[in-house]
Amino acid sequence: MSRIEWLISGRPVAYEQAVSAMEERVAAIRDGSAPELVWLLEHPPIYTAGTSADPADLLDARFPVHQTGRGGQYTYHGPGQRVAYVMLDLKKRGADLRAYVADLENWVIEALATFNVRGEIRPERVGVWVERPERGAGREDKIAAIGVRVRRWVAYHGISVNVEPDLDHYAGIVPCGIAEHGVTSLVDLGIPASMADLDLTLRATFEERFQTVTVDAAPDTVIFGNRAHRAAAG
Repeated sequence: MSRIEWLISGRPVAYEQAVSAMEERVAAIRDGSAPELVWLLEHPPIYTAGTSADPADLLDARFPVHQTGRGGQYTYHGPGQRVAYVMLDLKKRGADLRAYVADLENWVIEALATFNVRGEIRPERVGVWVERPERGAGREDKIAAIGVRVRRWVAYHGISVNVEPDLDHYAGIVPCGIAEHGVTSLVDLGIPASMADLDLTLRATFEERFQTVTVDAAPDTVIFGNRAHRAAAG
């Protein structure tokens, strides 16, 4: 089994700083000078626009808007949402991007199942969805988003799972370009889960799904390239 570093940031990390850190780490993974990494964090409230974002879906720019190279459309990140940036060498895993995205989806679904939440995927919609019949026939809410970028077969960006974010913050965008469905979270579904609860589950299900062993990355020695990045990881 491969060994992958696992890092949890204890306070919110600015989006630009996280992207810079990821890009530096991806380069190091590619040249063999650093191991693969899963980085769990929260961001301050922001909207991000993926490569296929429609400007009309930005309804109210109440938070900073960042253009990003990941796939997808507009999404929200903020406190109460667990972001997992997954930096893996896909050449070690068959160089199959579609299979990798499916693994990310199934990872989230397996983690949610431990909270008795049935997450599902839809071929026509990106992300992980939960049926909400109590809110109307055919109603489904999104509980997790997925967006991936690949550079020379090293993947980064990853997933986000709503634990207890302020769901009103989604009102400034059409999330992922889908207006007919909503968004939800574990707490919104009546599950009093904490971020730490989710983190433990994400780690266990990641190891099983990706057939790997995770090892704790020391926050003060993770090499992102400069002191600011190391401070953000604390």
